[in-house]
Amino acid sequence: MTQFHILIPARLASSRLPRKPLAALAGRPLILRVCDRARLAGAASVHVATDSDEIAEVVRKDGGEVLMTSAENRSGTDRLAEAAARLGLDDDDIVVNLQGDEPEMPAACLRQVAQLLADEPDAHMATLWRAMADESEWLNPNVVKLVADDRGRALYFSRSPIPHVRDGGWPGPVARAHLGLYAYRADALRQWRSLPPSQLERLESLEQLRALAAGWIIACARAASTVPAGIDTPEDLAAAAGRFEWKATEPDQ
Repeated sequence: MTQFHILIPARLASSRLPRKPLAALAGRPLILRVCDRARLAGAASVHVATDSDEIAEVVRKDGGEVLMTSAENRSGTDRLAEAAARLGLDDDDIVVNLQGDEPEMPAACLRQVAQLLADEPDAHMATLWRAMADESEWLNPNVVKLVADDRGRALYFSRSPIPHVRDGGWPGPVARAHLGLYAYRADALRQWRSLPPSQLERLESLEQLRALAAGWIIACARAASTVPAGIDTPEDLAAAAGRFEWKATEPDQ
């Protein structure tokens, strides 16, 4: 297995679930549940990247590692880039970005996305996708679609239903839903902060289009395990709590 590092960007601000990282999930703060999941993957290191002293204190009291980052970061990737720079990684070191609201991310997928990037030496980034359940999901603008070439390299990401079927209907097995799990080379993260936002990124409100517009190669593969949805709302939190209470320990998927 290739060596990789996991960074978990986290901030207190959240419009739909206030103070989300510190919300209790089956008796344990959400951010600690995410750290628990990250440790299952066998990464060389796991750090939470945050600008919040409260989050930092909770993580450190639990024995976790924290990298304090600026409150001026425009996005989670900018926060990730700052944190990676503080780690002093070599150019080819691999960093996996685990979102701070995904306590059920399969450990197998964390390892998979890191290995995918390691196996593609020309790629700057790697990410995963899943097959879509039905046409309504394909039409849903909240589900990001991914189109890749025959080598498994991203061609485009969109909120629109792509690829379009000229004769009507939907593309069925060709329709892919993008999962927001990424691996980056440390050198790519250093370059990220100097990339200007692209017009496509602004139109679609999809940060990964900045990388494509800059000519970056994004390696893609189907997720090896089912990836549960992240936690965005109080309802999501309640549903996840039910799953955590149902199983005393989390299996390494």
